[in-house]
Amino acid sequence: MIKIGLIGAGHLGRMHLKLLREIPRFEVVGFFDSDRYRAEQIQKEFSVPAFNSVEDMIAACDALDIVTPTVSHHQYAIKALKNAKHIFIEKPISTTPEEAKQIMALADEADRKVQIGHVERFNPAFLSVQKYFDNPMFIETHRLAQFNPRGTDVSVVLDLMIHDIDIVLSVVKSNVKKINASGVAVVSDTPDICNARIEFDNGAVANITASRMSMKNMRKSRFFQRDAYLSVDFLEKKAELIRMKQIAKEPEDPFAITIDLAEKGMKQIFFDNPQVEETNAIKMELESFADSILNDKATAITAEDGFRALEVAFKVMEKTGVLL
Repeated sequence: MIKIGLIGAGHLGRMHLKLLREIPRFEVVGFFDSDRYRAEQIQKEFSVPAFNSVEDMIAACDALDIVTPTVSHHQYAIKALKNAKHIFIEKPISTTPEEAKQIMALADEADRKVQIGHVERFNPAFLSVQKYFDNPMFIETHRLAQFNPRGTDVSVVLDLMIHDIDIVLSVVKSNVKKINASGVAVVSDTPDICNARIEFDNGAVANITASRMSMKNMRKSRFFQRDAYLSVDFLEKKAELIRMKQIAKEPEDPFAITIDLAEKGMKQIFFDNPQVEETNAIKMELESFADSILNDKATAITAEDGFRALEVAFKVMEKTGVLL
């Protein structure tokens, strides 16, 4: 069993604390939150000890779950790793790529596991189409949210777009070649709306849009590849697959759409809705973190993955003309 402590008991941290207590492989020794009033309320609600200092909690743990505002990720990660503790860090890994490199280097030196909370990798709709990905060459994503002051301490790129940046990087197995982007700061000091076009060495292109000024919420991605189109609705947890298949002269399915390509033969279009399991993505990512520690294997989303996503996010922000 892994003794784990939570740093940051805000909106998301509270969810993490609840789920950590439900995972048998974890023993929650307590939590730390700098807001003493909130810490008292959480302690009463969950009957979990509230530590008065991060140092005391770290000393009592094998692993730390860091769910604080982005600006303090690096500080707590370094403190935990210097004490040889495994760490789970909510996305993004840190405020800057330079900070991320320091976390990576110290994790290697301490030989500790680091997992980054890019939770959409565990979204059941995305998991349902994993086996169908085959070198997608064009990806279009829309992540739109109604305005919420929580999260405006960073650009919409780090707040929302980084989810889709990570998804794209996990699917396209190629290096980034070129990035173009534009963004507008509407009510914050940093962009609230942003669009980025990411080109890869293998010719793949991703067109990513993120907004926290929308009238409705939307989290959809579309992946286009040879003879197939995949659609993933991360919000509604639905997936659709449209495939073209070479057929003989007689259609395999009389109800499917058939395309006659003359000397190139015939193809049929097949529509499918992959089965999406009912799962809790946050619980799954925390369970995978426990699994990596207990079985001494790489985490599902490594510090290197977090660094790559953050590095691309920073290049996007540089193109918008507003870095932070």
